[in-house]
Amino acid sequence: MQIIIGIGMTVLTTILSILALFLLTKMMGAKQVSQMTMFDYVIGITIGSSAAELATELEEPFRPLTALIVYALLALAISWASMKSFKARAVMQGRPLVLLENGVIYRENLKKARLDLNEFLTYCRIGGWFDLSQLQTAVFEHNGTVSFLPKETDRPATLGDLNLNAKQAQVQTPFVMDGRLLSGNVRQAGKEEAWVRQSLLRQGYRDESDVLLALWDGRETLTAFPMNPPGRKA
Repeated sequence: MQIIIGIGMTVLTTILSILALFLLTKMMGAKQVSQMTMFDYVIGITIGSSAAELATELEEPFRPLTALIVYALLALAISWASMKSFKARAVMQGRPLVLLENGVIYRENLKKARLDLNEFLTYCRIGGWFDLSQLQTAVFEHNGTVSFLPKETDRPATLGDLNLNAKQAQVQTPFVMDGRLLSGNVRQAGKEEAWVRQSLLRQGYRDESDVLLALWDGRETLTAFPMNPPGRKA
């Protein structure tokens, strides 16, 4: 009987820890689950540890729960201080470091960023830059990424450079997902379900059940992806 009670309490405290983590993360904002600063990383690890303790603490579960809340409030306080004070922001987030500029690689800044030359070259290749002579500036950001500014002669040409006019593209709206017609999206876009089905029929689909995903481009094009591509088993 005691074993059953213990298992039940563990299940309840685990659910409580998951709910607490979800609510606290929502309160602290999306930054905690995207590109984090060093402080965000420390707070995230600590909160995760407290949540694990909460899941297994059967006698006094409110102690780790209190710690969770305190850490979340501390994170909010630091975030507020960073927004209000430039000095606090520099301490908590750090300052960007110029790693390369005008053909010069700054060794001291590489050391401050804890990067060696191989790691720096890896960041360049990941960013699509295999020839450093094409770069004007490379900056190590406080979140651990490297931003690049190419030389004017090596940056991609734009339509403005070519004196060409183009219509502004829009975010594609899903009209069909997993074989189901999203009627709400269709109505909100000002289209009709009949138009969607006719567009699919012209592309060789009997109806939306044959379509995995269909995206509307904001004009007159509906891009559809088949549920079962040719050559693949259903």
